Amino acid sequence: MSTLVQPQEERVPIKSRVWISLADSAVAILQSLVAASALTYYFVKLRGLETGLAGTVWLLFGIWNAVNDPLLGYISDRTRSKIGRRLPYIRYGSPFLALAFIVLWLNIPGSDGNQTLMFIQMLIGLFLYDTLYTSIATNIYIMPYEMAVSNKARSTIYIWKILFMVFTIVVPMALEGLKPDVGDAAGIEAFRWQMIGVGVLMAALVYISTFFYREKNFTQEQKQPPFLSAIKECFTNRSFVVFETISFTVIFAQTALMQGIWLYFDEIDVPKTILYVALAAGIIGGVVLWVKQREKWGLKTCTRIMSLVFAIGCLALLVGGHQVVIAAFGFLCFGFGFAGGMYLIPLMNGDVVDYDEHKTGLRREGMYAGINSLITKPAISIAQWALLTIIAAFGYDQSLANGMQSAAAETGILVGWVAPTGVLLLISFLALTFYPLTGSSWEQIKKQLAMLHREKEKKYLEERGYTYVE
Repeated sequence: MSTLVQPQEERVPIKSRVWISLADSAVAILQSLVAASALTYYFVKLRGLETGLAGTVWLLFGIWNAVNDPLLGYISDRTRSKIGRRLPYIRYGSPFLALAFIVLWLNIPGSDGNQTLMFIQMLIGLFLYDTLYTSIATNIYIMPYEMAVSNKARSTIYIWKILFMVFTIVVPMALEGLKPDVGDAAGIEAFRWQMIGVGVLMAALVYISTFFYREKNFTQEQKQPPFLSAIKECFTNRSFVVFETISFTVIFAQTALMQGIWLYFDEIDVPKTILYVALAAGIIGGVVLWVKQREKWGLKTCTRIMSLVFAIGCLALLVGGHQVVIAAFGFLCFGFGFAGGMYLIPLMNGDVVDYDEHKTGLRREGMYAGINSLITKPAISIAQWALLTIIAAFGYDQSLANGMQSAAAETGILVGWVAPTGVLLLISFLALTFYPLTGSSWEQIKKQLAMLHREKEKKYLEERGYTYVE
């Protein structure tokens, strides 16, 4: 005999919202250290790997980095287990993620001064780490769609995720202040163990988090198209193609700017505290601005303004990176750009997926997440390669102690740090002119989709004993 369940509004417990957001932030911190800041600095500056070899590592790694995302997303979509199709990868993958992260920082016997061994360690370590990172991060990204059905319930998760994303900027920058100088053996050893400790802690938080949220298995009831057909559908979506210009650029910018800041503070005599305060002010002000003005200006206009402000910040650092006032202005603009990347880009991605649903009748967030990574993940490798190549061309010598580079090398750091990013941001500003999801026609489509979602959500929730609340 069945038991009647009292209808109730769908809610995501606050502990679930906090822990999924914490897990998202934890893997993002590890990714920032590996792809956007500490790892290249560690191998090139502290261990002496030649910049050309390090750049080659990132280019070779970029091939696998681009392929594994849609592949692992496809596998995840078709996984079936008692605890769901996303949760197993997050829970049981986290210990292995910690081990792969540790491999990157170990001082393998005989590798000191051996360019070949350091090259192999960095390359293989990146392959292992990114495979595990992708399988975990992709499923964490999708998890809100598995935890809740109603848009109202899901939105409560995203608020917490935005709050926790602040740590993905703060923690790597805090660790930047702990980095040792060239030749400081004890400092390098301490730095190595600090990185290993961060890796173990972040992976432990991810593992623990999996006991505080669960899947509802709603999306696995939908039949998904074959792998190649799913890819083709993505690239026939014009809004997705245009969106990828800014999506690629934001990943490139986050990688290049976070990596370059380590070299910048090594060689340019500017006060860190003032610049970090300017950056924080930009992030806080940016979040307030974009949240407040998004509906008034529209998502497309806000994203274009964000791109232009970000590019202006790059120009300011390029021409006045030695002067504290101009540098502070540049960091302020960076903050507005980082805030836009955290808030505006996911919303635009959501619109792209909504339009796909309008065309195909299916919700395919997972596949779009994988294809987006297929395009944007190479930005990480290209940004690393571009920075290393440019500073080498300007005469950067990684064997010198901090503050000892030539004037030409200092110029190379500024050029490699901000010039490619600034150019890409200007290209994105222009490309977004052709972004089609705006205006009254798109608003009408959104209203139709909202009505369709309400009907689907109402039916699904009421079948499981919940009442639908507007």
